[in-house]
Amino acid sequence: MALETAVIDRREFLHRSLAAATVAGAATMRPCSLAAIDDPPASIELRGGELTAIVGDNSASGEHRAGYNGVWSLRHTSSKRNLFVPAVSGLNLEHIVTGEHLEDFKTFFEPRNAPMTLRAIDGSAVELHQPPTPTFQVESWTRFEIAPPHYLDMEFRCRAHQPLFPRGYLTLFWASYINAPADKSIYFQGGLEGPKPLWTQFCTQFHNDQSTVRHRDDDFVMSFPEGGREALFKNFSRFRFDRPFFYGNFDDLIWLVMFDRARGIRFTHSPSGGGTNADLQTTNPAWDFQFLIPEPEIGKDYGFRIRTALRPACSREEILREVEQWPAAE
Repeated sequence: MALETAVIDRREFLHRSLAAATVAGAATMRPCSLAAIDDPPASIELRGGELTAIVGDNSASGEHRAGYNGVWSLRHTSSKRNLFVPAVSGLNLEHIVTGEHLEDFKTFFEPRNAPMTLRAIDGSAVELHQPPTPTFQVESWTRFEIAPPHYLDMEFRCRAHQPLFPRGYLTLFWASYINAPADKSIYFQGGLEGPKPLWTQFCTQFHNDQSTVRHRDDDFVMSFPEGGREALFKNFSRFRFDRPFFYGNFDDLIWLVMFDRARGIRFTHSPSGGGTNADLQTTNPAWDFQFLIPEPEIGKDYGFRIRTALRPACSREEILREVEQWPAAE
């Protein structure tokens, strides 16, 4: 989605976290005191192989702007630049979508505004936990792990605590704001016709214009009230993807994003969702994705895994080898 500003003071954020934990009695989490809740860090740095990542919550810290969570920074040893727009983030849990409550800013961006906490698992992995959110009552856990030589893995799990899905679906939406690449496109295998081993270049002309690509077999229709605000997830491309991965070019690198399934996954693109880069006189595209859950059950866990690779540019044959060597696809 388009980059917008939210301001959450760090101490206010932590007190809201404590309040949310108290209200969410059904949530699975450790008992905590105010002293304990003051302990979690805003961000943790991970290093492995050729990558350095900073993973953080959605509070403000230094250059990082409040309201953006996930991977604050991802750098390769051969590059001087953060893959993601420095003030915001990538793999940022952005929206909980049920078709309702799209007009209020804080609810539209509820995962960006609702409290979450970060903990270290070991030297290479961390987990973000968001208690049941105020409006949609969805709890989530997101684990990030760095693995040599150039991988950052993400495992997501969520649980709905109340039956608040009158339109029969729950969708989670992630945004990755890419730091002014010369090529704003993403590339995947798919196209207009039936399944063929074709590479498709996908670069939308405008924000909210034919922005979402569904899998070839995805025929689920997300309904919305008449009128209402536009959104990337409400607008569809004629393209379909056949295999659950995409990549984009970043300087002399590529960023490859692989999913462990095609079911429920949708790719989304904006040419300007991350705002502008004044120094390079260009826009920051958003390379986004969604996870659709039809007819969610209360108390049931849903999730998926992705592997991302930030590596030197290579042939498409090598990209396919990366995809096939990750033994996670259904």
